[in-house]
Amino acid sequence: MHFIDLQAQYKRLKTRIDQRIQDVLTHGKYIMGPEVQELEKKLAEYVGVKHCITCANGTDALTLSMMVLDIKEGDAVFCPTFTFFATAETIAFQKATPIFVDSDIETFNICSEHLEKQIKKVIAEGKLVPKAIIAVDLFGLPANYPEIERIAQKYEIKLIEDAAQGFGGEIDGKRAGSFGDIATTSFFPAKPLGCYGDGGAVFTNNDEYAELLKSFRVHGKGQDKYDNVRIGMNSRLDTIQAAILLEKLAEFQTELKSRNASAAKYSAQLADTYKTPKVPEGYVSSWAQYTLVSETRDEEMEKYKAQGIPTMIYYGTCMHQQTAFKYLGYSDSELPVASKLSKQVFSLPMHPYMNL
Repeated sequence: MHFIDLQAQYKRLKTRIDQRIQDVLTHGKYIMGPEVQELEKKLAEYVGVKHCITCANGTDALTLSMMVLDIKEGDAVFCPTFTFFATAETIAFQKATPIFVDSDIETFNICSEHLEKQIKKVIAEGKLVPKAIIAVDLFGLPANYPEIERIAQKYEIKLIEDAAQGFGGEIDGKRAGSFGDIATTSFFPAKPLGCYGDGGAVFTNNDEYAELLKSFRVHGKGQDKYDNVRIGMNSRLDTIQAAILLEKLAEFQTELKSRNASAAKYSAQLADTYKTPKVPEGYVSSWAQYTLVSETRDEEMEKYKAQGIPTMIYYGTCMHQQTAFKYLGYSDSELPVASKLSKQVFSLPMHPYMNL
């Protein structure tokens, strides 16, 4: 049994994907070819925003977003501690300071109540400028954006949606990638919508942000590609990856239904044994992972291993526990829910081609 079965997906889409790749090989426009523009248009339409700007990977998508928002040394950026390293890494890369926020005990996403407490604390201390919030759509479930957007507006802080795991998720019909001032996603192969390498994208309704993103992703170029008007980076989505994503996007809604059907079966079978994932009313998860909570995690994982069922831990170490962030001086007692989750969560296989 595969934890994520990419081969099953490829077998289903093989003829279409192979033709798309052949088309790129035939026209030979491997960088920023026509498939890239086609993909950006279709992704923006799917998400429901004006602009989609693709890039080389999800981490770059976050970095580009922070460059657009001019996040720099002396700024505070609030983010969950229970997430993948890239969320906080990109903050530190801009020389800003990550301010870690605890998890909601039910959804595992950033806790809006603790978020507001952390904002008030930073304001009271007066050492850093509260600049932005990065909310992560953990395991496929969008964060509580109605409340987080209210907080961001109250304190005049920019909001970045990290939808690397959440692409395809929804809140009351509004899709992941459309929340906040700017949103990002990843097309890493294991993501709900993944390519066959690295890839990422940024979404926004802001015309100025979109133009800056297009410049920053290609060395800060101006109207003339040899006139660089700002310091940027080299972060472009390969045309072949865009071609692959076009066929995967065409199949995505069907696959999303399959993921949700598998999650429902898991929950029906396992609710009496574990704490199963909660999807609030009006929300849709894209089920990047199906994650359980158990106080006897290691023993439970061994039981599944004995049955030939792979399991994984996302995430066994919170951001505040990472060696790179020890200098910030957080203790587990300051972030108790996330610290506890990191010792108890484990994930079961999840992909659109399961036979449960």
